[in-house]
Amino acid sequence: MSMTTQDREGSLSGLTEREAKEFHSIFMMSFIGFVIIAAIAHFLVWQWRPWIPGPHGFATGFLTNAHIGVKMLTSNIG
Repeated sequence: MSMTTQDREGSLSGLTEREAKEFHSIFMMSFIGFVIIAAIAHFLVWQWRPWIPGPHGFATGFLTNAHIGVKMLTSNIG
């Protein structure tokens, strides 16, 4: 059963109410999925490398970890 243009006059998008509700539900599920994936990605990146520095800035943490890594390597060699 096809719709005529007279049946679609009430909508700016040209969709029937049923089609608009179906599109809206698919859009909302996609949007919620995207937001959940983005939140998980932001959390994982924050755990890997926080973008708000600590009280001594970013360099202190990196240098401390570098010194620990060098000590571990030299202790295993000798």
